[in-house]
Amino acid sequence: MSHPLKQPLIIGGGLAGTAAAIDLARAGHAPLLLERETAPHDKICGEFLSGEAVAALVALGVDPIAHGAVPITRVQINAGPRSVTTSLPFPALSLTRRVLDDALLDRAAMVGVAVQRGTALRSLSAATVHTTAGDIKATTLLIASGKHDIRGLPRPPGPDQIGFKMYLRSARLSRALANTVAVTFFDGGYAGLQPVEGGRLNLCLLVDGAQYRSLGDWPALWARLVREPGLAALADAEQVLARPLAISRVPYGHLVPIAPDGHWRLGDQAAVIPSFCGDGMGIALTSGRLAAEMLSAGATANAYQRALFARTRRPVRLAMTALGLARHPAGRWAAMAGLGAVPGALALLARATRVADPGQKPRGLAPA
Repeated sequence: MSHPLKQPLIIGGGLAGTAAAIDLARAGHAPLLLERETAPHDKICGEFLSGEAVAALVALGVDPIAHGAVPITRVQINAGPRSVTTSLPFPALSLTRRVLDDALLDRAAMVGVAVQRGTALRSLSAATVHTTAGDIKATTLLIASGKHDIRGLPRPPGPDQIGFKMYLRSARLSRALANTVAVTFFDGGYAGLQPVEGGRLNLCLLVDGAQYRSLGDWPALWARLVREPGLAALADAEQVLARPLAISRVPYGHLVPIAPDGHWRLGDQAAVIPSFCGDGMGIALTSGRLAAEMLSAGATANAYQRALFARTRRPVRLAMTALGLARHPAGRWAAMAGLGAVPGALALLARATRVADPGQKPRGLAPA
């Protein structure tokens, strides 16, 4: 069955898709948003909200603090026995995607977005979107499927790396990491750890695929992690999930400069920044709001993609340079020595990898 649709069709109910949908609805459009999951669910994500991301959420009508978000005021970088800690140069929060995405979907429905949960995209052919609920003719298609690639529109494969996520409970770690996001670099990967609502901690890590296969399984990887000085306190932590969430070959560094097919690519479909920078959620929100703004103004998908590329190119490439440096022991040693010797260097790096949301004050928390 085919359903003609002249209004914007949005694939994906994460941060980018819902941000675009809310702003489009408030501008007088009637977007249809398709979300593949039927209920709130966890996602592989560091769940760090920068000041820009918080400002965007408040402007969209969602207050993270009202949903239990935890303030994050410090960042700690660990590599071997070395550790550098500094205050963040902007206000930040931590909130699980299970809670945040559901709040945004509810907000989208409240402002008039047609939210269709439990509908997954199968493939695309010309202007027809093939979904599990039937075919839809779409003249304007916004692709916000996050880390899930679409058949017919694949991104280049990422390196042989595997991402994992686990929620933890640990009184000792919670005290040590109060209001702190800690990033630990080690041979073959890195891990991020921060408190989230409900007294839990979010552990996200990226590991070289060959290293993981040589270890064999998650328990063996866990044993490897607790040997790192910066992660030793994991030894007494309770793992909350029955098994970790996992994803492979995330294309960090991926950037889309143009839209030759006329589709609008949002969030991770347009720009993928290494997760240790903590700006993935900010980029997603920025891309969604920018798409809505430019679409409402009559811009083309190509003009939007170029504008988003101009905003994301510098922070993504800077983050990729930092990631390349962190992959090598000598690079980690030099970076830690520099961060420890130059006051404010870590804060400057944090600022440099931010992408400002359109229409928002860079580090404000109030709606525009």
